[in-house]
Amino acid sequence: MAAEQSPEQSVTALAGERVDHRFKALPPDAEGLTVGALAAERRNLFTGGFTTPVLALSAESIEANLALLETYAERHGLAFAPHGKTSMSPQLFARQLEYGAWGITAAVPHQARVYRAYGIRRIFLANELVDAVALRWLAGELDADPDFTFACYVDSVRGVELMDEALRAAGAVRTVDVVVELGAGEGARTGARTEADCAEVADAVAATSTLRLVGVAGYEGEVPDASPERVREWLRRLVALAADFDAAGRFGALVDGEEILVSAGGSAWFDAVADVFAGIPALSRPVLRLLRSGAYVSHDDGHYRHITPFNRVPEEGTLQPAFRLWAQVVSRPSPEQAFVNAGKRDAAYDLDLPEAQVVRSARDGSVRPATGITVSGLSDQHGWVRTEAGAELEVGDWVGMGLSHPCTSFDKWQLIPLVEADGTVTEYIRTFF
Repeated sequence: MAAEQSPEQSVTALAGERVDHRFKALPPDAEGLTVGALAAERRNLFTGGFTTPVLALSAESIEANLALLETYAERHGLAFAPHGKTSMSPQLFARQLEYGAWGITAAVPHQARVYRAYGIRRIFLANELVDAVALRWLAGELDADPDFTFACYVDSVRGVELMDEALRAAGAVRTVDVVVELGAGEGARTGARTEADCAEVADAVAATSTLRLVGVAGYEGEVPDASPERVREWLRRLVALAADFDAAGRFGALVDGEEILVSAGGSAWFDAVADVFAGIPALSRPVLRLLRSGAYVSHDDGHYRHITPFNRVPEEGTLQPAFRLWAQVVSRPSPEQAFVNAGKRDAAYDLDLPEAQVVRSARDGSVRPATGITVSGLSDQHGWVRTEAGAELEVGDWVGMGLSHPCTSFDKWQLIPLVEADGTVTEYIRTFF
């Protein structure tokens, strides 16, 4: 069914969901309340009945990050379709659109279905879509909603054949827009490996009546042995591919007012994307320079803290880590060892272990730095904590930890408190993984 409401209208319905056992850490005495009613109570994260472990998002950091990427994109003449797989949260999608996003990027059909259920009208799917069932669904969405804009990768002649076959079988009326994906090099991830391969794929698209070539794209984060120059070299290849395709008339199916789509941009090299895309030459029609970075919305205290382009261009601004996982000390078996009640089921650990940052005393609620306290490992439901001599930590204390890798932090929590600096919970962020 086609989306009929705006994202803002669609997410309003989430406030009517009932609080119950499905959602980790929410106050037991809130059972049966709607999410909206619980948010209206503006409970305190530490004294409002929440159980540990509990993941919180900083309201101030989220707001700052949304604003920063909006101004960055504007400053560099970029359109922006943040990758929704990071959060899979319709509320955050709506906020990203409010802050100037052109649309939302997806990776798989399920994500696109979630987006459509919550009113997203522009979707860029950064994968070749060859699932016949998903293509039948897509054809129905496009045919039912003339305002729905969709584009996806193609990177193989066989993929084009499968898409064409499925769309013809589905009786698709509207063509599906596609962009040829240029691979980032030998041994990289997806994408046609050479410009000649890209041309073959483009020819295959042109031979169908169900697909329409609208641009080129790729992901610079997979450039082997990535360095600023290697990344820029690949991006220049992508730009040259767009120019060559245009000169050859390969974008002839576009109509007046439509743009050639050139897209790249993960969360590690978007400064290079901005630099190279600024040099895209004049083509036969305007160019939509589409950035797809997604991790910025929450940032983190590990992987993305180290690789963000803002480290290279600090004059452009600073992203703020928004996650903090609070867990309680449940065992202190020795002066060198403690255990908290958060583990692999609660914290991302695929890139880095959580980082102990602060301790909230169980005795008086005071907060102090987590000096001499280190998370050394995770079990399923326990965090292993190493404590140096003199470290203050006792059973019952809450340990606030920073996390690494937003994508695997969001997906462990279905309902995440959005918390102001004083601990007031103002909203609950729903995710759909």
